[in-house]
Amino acid sequence: MQIPATQALVFVPFVLPICLYVAFTDLRAMRITNQAVICLALVFVVLGPFLMPLPDYGWRWVQMAAALGIGIALNAAGAMGAGDSKFIAAAAPFIDMGDIPALIKLLAAVLLAAVVTHRVIKHTPLRRVAPHWDSWNKTGDFPMGLALGGTLAFYLILGALYGS
Repeated sequence: MQIPATQALVFVPFVLPICLYVAFTDLRAMRITNQAVICLALVFVVLGPFLMPLPDYGWRWVQMAAALGIGIALNAAGAMGAGDSKFIAAAAPFIDMGDIPALIKLLAAVLLAAVVTHRVIKHTPLRRVAPHWDSWNKTGDFPMGLALGGTLAFYLILGALYGS
């Protein structure tokens, strides 16, 4: 992985709780809150300048802007929820551009695992643990915060373990 291990290691304790919260709120209410997205962006704003050279920090902001622009377009086309778009934009600066191929593979694996897990639990007695979650009853919608939060969390954990 291209992300420096120390960078990922510093981000993990701050980003992991936000990713878990995003997964939880999306499962419970089919919403990724603005507060979670803002907190995620603030983690990068506060810690980023200490963890990378200024030109890299600036390029990560460009990544965020590009992800937000693409997300807004996809949301306007009805292909993605607004919360998903905002979360992707806030998560973008944490990703090293050299890791994009690995990130795509990781997202595919986490998305597959999230869909299978969600669908299995939805149709088993385990559903009774949280019977009022909105995600159980939505047809045609999936709580992507589960997969997106999981992907960012796993990416940073793998970066801390195997980063450059």
